[in-house]
Amino acid sequence: MKKLLRLLGSALLLPIIFFEEWGWKPLARLMVRIARLPLVQRVENKISHTPPRLALTLFLVPVLVLLPFKFGAFWLIAHGQKLVGLSVILIAKLVSTALLGRLFHLTERQLMSFPWFAKAYTWWRTTKDRVVLRLKASKAWQTALELGRSVRSWLRKAS
Repeated sequence: MKKLLRLLGSALLLPIIFFEEWGWKPLARLMVRIARLPLVQRVENKISHTPPRLALTLFLVPVLVLLPFKFGAFWLIAHGQKLVGLSVILIAKLVSTALLGRLFHLTERQLMSFPWFAKAYTWWRTTKDRVVLRLKASKAWQTALELGRSVRSWLRKAS
């Protein structure tokens, strides 16, 4: 039973881990470019020096602001606008992930001052690392990597 629950938990984490592995890093690079703008630099400087409780509040803002867009997307899907609804969800996910990643980078020190946050973050990192190791060792992952290499090689030769 324990093995089945672990497998189910890993399966539920896979989409999150997949997005974090291939989405988080490019979004973080984009946010660093945006952060070079003078106005954004000033705002980020203020954010990085906020007290812990304000930092936690700021960290939750993107989630709360984008929640109505996600509900709206589900409404669109329920009313037959599947492509538009899915597009709204995807854009909301990209925006919230980019903002959360940047805010975490700016407020990590303050957020880690909360013992419950530090414990949750440590649990997340440990769990994610364990699942990623299992995933990368799987036959499916190795096959996908090989397929990706083949496609890139074919594209290089074709151009």
